[in-house]
Amino acid sequence: MFAFCLTSAIGNSSYNKDAMIENCILGMQTGSKESLSEFYRLCKGAIYGFALSILKNKQDAEDVLQDVLLKIYNSAEFYKPNGRPMPWVLTITKNFSIMKIRERQKISLESDEKWEDIAFTEDTLDEEDRYFLNELLAVLDDEERQIVLLKASGGLKHKDIARLLGINLSTCLSRYSRAIKKLRNNCERR
Repeated sequence: MFAFCLTSAIGNSSYNKDAMIENCILGMQTGSKESLSEFYRLCKGAIYGFALSILKNKQDAEDVLQDVLLKIYNSAEFYKPNGRPMPWVLTITKNFSIMKIRERQKISLESDEKWEDIAFTEDTLDEEDRYFLNELLAVLDDEERQIVLLKASGGLKHKDIARLLGINLSTCLSRYSRAIKKLRNNCERR
């Protein structure tokens, strides 16, 4: 079940989703609130999940999500269309997350927050699927989880993930491969 969800999230029409996100950003350049609403629907999981993976605090990640949405809406005019908007969006997310860390000077993960609210907020996953997905992701360390989630929910290419996380491409690829093996093993044991 997890492998299907992951494969669907990674492989399903990321180009089409990129085009939809880019159209939203272009719509926001004209001040369209409908474009902002659609952008939120398409990107909230990736932005929130990435911020949570950095901040390890649910409320801070929610704050960053709101800050990113405002920043993108107000800065849409500076976006240069290239067919791949998520690296731009997640770079903004990373910057706001780092600012939040500096502002609050905390990086503690409270026990009840773990990864229950992770980026897989798609309407296609019911509560049981989310629980199963979170149980599977628990075998990954923070960096592996970030890489898998950025690939699955953000639809990013490995080179973009490597740049966002500040690691080289070969490290990103090997950690992704190791994480997928861990997930398969964990899935098979269930």
